[in-house]
Amino acid sequence: MLTIRMHRIGKTNQPSFKIVVVDKRKSAAAGSFLEEVGQINRAVKSLNLNKERAAYWLKQGAMPSPSVHNIFIDQKLIEGKKIASHSKPKKSDKKGEAPVAAKAPEAAVKTAA
Repeated sequence: MLTIRMHRIGKTNQPSFKIVVVDKRKSAAAGSFLEEVGQINRAVKSLNLNKERAAYWLKQGAMPSPSVHNIFIDQKLIEGKKIASHSKPKKSDKKGEAPVAAKAPEAAVKTAA
């Protein structure tokens, strides 16, 4: 199965990404991707995207990663809602609730009065 995802390039603390088409089971490192369809540099806010080739690969059945999916929606290459690609599910904490023992004396005061 093919996927369209970002491949990190650039210097340390200066990331830049290639948008590449690659087999989902393989890494995009060392040039093992099928085709480069774009490049993005978030530091200088530049995006170069070959929309024709990206559309071709989408028609061939390549699935975009969540980040690339959101880029394609911004560029109006595909339609739909954006995917939350960096959100993590919240853990259920009970810090906001008062302890049960603290609630019991209030109930006793109300019944005695």
